[in-house]
Amino acid sequence: MFKYPIDKPINKPRIVSIKAFENESPFIKTIYFDDDNCSKALPGQFIMVWVPGVKEFPMSLSLPNAKGSAAITVKPIGLGTKALYNMKIGDLIGVKGPYGTYFQPVKGKVLIVGGGTGLAPLSLLCYKYLNYYSTITVIIGARTSNQLIFIEKFKNILRDKGRIVITTDDGSKGFKGFASDAAKQLIKAENFDMIYVCGPELMIKAVFELAEENHIPIQASLERIMKCGFGICGSCCINKYLVCKDGPVFNTHQLREMQNELGLYSRDYSGKRVSIKID
Repeated sequence: MFKYPIDKPINKPRIVSIKAFENESPFIKTIYFDDDNCSKALPGQFIMVWVPGVKEFPMSLSLPNAKGSAAITVKPIGLGTKALYNMKIGDLIGVKGPYGTYFQPVKGKVLIVGGGTGLAPLSLLCYKYLNYYSTITVIIGARTSNQLIFIEKFKNILRDKGRIVITTDDGSKGFKGFASDAAKQLIKAENFDMIYVCGPELMIKAVFELAEENHIPIQASLERIMKCGFGICGSCCINKYLVCKDGPVFNTHQLREMQNELGLYSRDYSGKRVSIKID
């Protein structure tokens, strides 16, 4: 469908300078930098980010703030993301990529479901492919109101092309309940031509099951531990797939094939299969 836009080596590490930050919530920020390859990435692709002296890890690409720029949206969870979150303007990081599969646009009415930093690639999806869709409904989910992110970003992207539904687990803002609960109500009331989802895997599993029950095609972006980013280490496997090479974006058929692991198991840093738990 698309001509891949990048014609430069993606495995070659590049050192980039952090140009700007934007606080999305008290716990999440977006980091902006300039890189030609990253600026041309397709929605859903990821990069490997190297924090000097700490580690290298995958990050989804987010909505940029200018032509030629790129962005990543980070929540400090592990050693690498905590170090990245605490960096300052002018600090240097390494980037490789972009890697992986990407969201495919369709003509028609679409439902987008996101939670936490999973909203980052979905914002790029809306920005890049806005004109493909007749209408867009975006569900933005969080546990509580101070964890909601990207509301204004999506408003600026969508304008009169769609609507935003806000959900919080505790009801502190918007619909009280999970993002998948709001999706269930919308799917019951309306017809959608495609569902896009990214966020916690238990949410993805719930939305996938709704899509299957209602015969709606779905594209989901998954997250796994990645040590290399291009298929060597195997730490990101789910069923027969490697998330770094076969994903991170998977379609309905692929998701059906991994139902015995989706939302149930992942791999730790040793490669051992472990149960997925609620954060």
